[in-house]
Amino acid sequence: MFFFKRKSLPSFPFHLLKTDCHSHILPGIDDGSPDLETSVLLLKGLIELGYEKFTGTPHVMQDIWKNNTASIESAYQKLHQHLESIGITNNVRAAAEYLLDENFQLLLERKEPLRTIQDNWVLIEISFIQPPLQLKDIIFEMQMQGYQPVFAHPERYHYYFNKKSELQEIRSAGCLLQSNLLSFSGYYGPDVLRSAEWLASMNMVDLLGTDIHHERHLRGLRELKQTKALGLVLDAIVS
Repeated sequence: MFFFKRKSLPSFPFHLLKTDCHSHILPGIDDGSPDLETSVLLLKGLIELGYEKFTGTPHVMQDIWKNNTASIESAYQKLHQHLESIGITNNVRAAAEYLLDENFQLLLERKEPLRTIQDNWVLIEISFIQPPLQLKDIIFEMQMQGYQPVFAHPERYHYYFNKKSELQEIRSAGCLLQSNLLSFSGYYGPDVLRSAEWLASMNMVDLLGTDIHHERHLRGLRELKQTKALGLVLDAIVS
């Protein structure tokens, strides 16, 4: 059963969020924007929706996207200079979305600085196949090093669909939870929708992000409607 009826309300008020904390707008370094032209297209689309500030969070994955501070900074500077040249003055910053793999654990062991989405907040994700065995230990080590873990799109991990208490434990361990806006539209399927609505009903969504990768996501966001579940989240996170 769905937690909320499917009655459509007016279009989603993106302007209330102001900042997109999770996006893949940096050009050419992950499965997000492949080039400057696409980055500008996505940014202009998000600005039209009502966003004012943006945080690029490219994937850092040992086996796929071997990004580091140098590659992220290079892509950011390339985008920043291009935006200046065409008169887009909206604030864009560069962070990362870290997969909790062996590489990430090495970063923690070496105490290498992690890129933050704001203040000391670090965006993390886990494998869609299975969670890491040491998830809570990694979260604890991040906290010991002064970071606030932010768990990306918890509603999308299929192994938590029938084990929602584990999401409660992760949040109780000190993680903030960041849900994707499109999860509330059914974009990722009905199971993810139900999971997102459950998180909303339990007041467990701390941030909303677009997780935008490409123009299909932008089209989905343009069609996003306000719902009761999203209304609950906005009431909780927008002051």
